[in-house]
Amino acid sequence: MTFNDQVIEEFRQGKGGASEGWKLILLTTTGAKTGKRRTNPLGYLEIDGKTVVVASNMGAPAHPGWYHNIRRDHRVTVETRSETYEAVAAVPPAVERDALFAKIVAEEPGFAEYQAKTTRELPVVILHRIDERVRGLGDFLVEVHEWLREELKSLRAGVEDIVAGRADALIMEKSLKAHCVSFCEALTKHHTGEDMGAFPMLTQRFPALASVLTKLGEDHVVVAATQKRIRDLVEGYVHGESDPVRLRDEFDALAGTLEAHFAYEERTIVTALNVTTPG
Repeated sequence: MTFNDQVIEEFRQGKGGASEGWKLILLTTTGAKTGKRRTNPLGYLEIDGKTVVVASNMGAPAHPGWYHNIRRDHRVTVETRSETYEAVAAVPPAVERDALFAKIVAEEPGFAEYQAKTTRELPVVILHRIDERVRGLGDFLVEVHEWLREELKSLRAGVEDIVAGRADALIMEKSLKAHCVSFCEALTKHHTGEDMGAFPMLTQRFPALASVLTKLGEDHVVVAATQKRIRDLVEGYVHGESDPVRLRDEFDALAGTLEAHFAYEERTIVTALNVTTPG
């Protein structure tokens, strides 16, 4: 039995033993290379209401394995003496990290000694408990998606009315065109806000999401191209130059692309958004 195994066993049995006098948690991560669950006993601190751990590796030249794991998969399990809960591990931006590390050293000077032993900057990691009772930015994202889904459905129904001969060009000009413009503006604003704000924040705090966020950004480019074709077709139809069937087909393409995009986004980043805020 390794020393870590001994500490873990004693911790779960409620004994002191090798961990006597330590303020410990057990952190379970998913192996970056193996995909297997790995548990490590770690010292932790509560700083400004946040559970914080440091990837010190006792001042060794390389980061500990658990830190590499959370950079590939930010979902973790935390065990305390009294409870077990799911969390996400966030890497704070430089300014926040430095402020946290200063507070950590003030409470536990040993971390300054570890830092002095190595040229690497000791990473600070915040463990955000996943609490389904708390609403956050992720829930707001889902609400925006629902509104956009309904608006797109209404637009698609309007185009179908035109194709079926239930509406004329005047209705198109006065109603559908205005509706289409407002929808496209709202969708563009939503995606621009993600590209400029939410995605960079998540990339920095949750490195494991880098490939996900790259894909979502690429989706935005595809959606924008479809939106442009729709705007051109709407403008052309009002002036008698476009085929409403083509317009319907483009709306169908947009609906399919957006639904796949929204579903993927909701599956991959809502939890991370809910446990953190811009800053």
